[in-house]
Amino acid sequence: MEMTVQLTIDCSDPQRMVAFWARALGYVPEPAPDGYTTWRAYWEALGVPAEELPAGAGDVPESIVDPAGRGPRVWFQQVPEPKTIKNRWHFDLKVGGGRDVPLDVRARRVRAAADRLVEAGATMVQIRDDPGTGLYAAAMQDPEGNEFDIV
Repeated sequence: MEMTVQLTIDCSDPQRMVAFWARALGYVPEPAPDGYTTWRAYWEALGVPAEELPAGAGDVPESIVDPAGRGPRVWFQQVPEPKTIKNRWHFDLKVGGGRDVPLDVRARRVRAAADRLVEAGATMVQIRDDPGTGLYAAAMQDPEGNEFDIV
C-alpha cells in the first residue's frame, strides 16, 4: 500500500506560517489543484460546507511543499485557540553538516540560519554551545511560538 505523509500544524494565521516555514524549510506555497484559482474554489467544488470554511480560508495557499518532492506536505490549519504549552515534538533544521564538520564551521552555519530566520519572524530562545560534546545548536520559536532547533 502506498502512503504519503502530511504534517498538519494548528495555528491562528496560516498565511504568516506559510511564509515563515516556506523560507525556513526551502519549500514553496502549494498552488491550488489544476483547474482552480484557489484552494477555496477547489474545496467548494468538492462540497465542503461553508460553515467549515472560515473567512479567507483557502483564498491563498495554506500549505507548503518541497519543490524537490522529497519532504512531506505541511498544512497550516487555522484553529481558534492559541498555543498554550510546549510542543511534544519539533523540527530540527540540520544545517551544520554533521559532526565531521569542524565545530566552528557548524557554529557559523547554525548562527547564519538562526539570524536569517529571526529576520523572517522567529525568536531566538537559546544558543546551546558545548565544545566538550561538540554541540552547537540554536533553540528557536516560530512566529506563533512553536519550538524548533537549528543544528
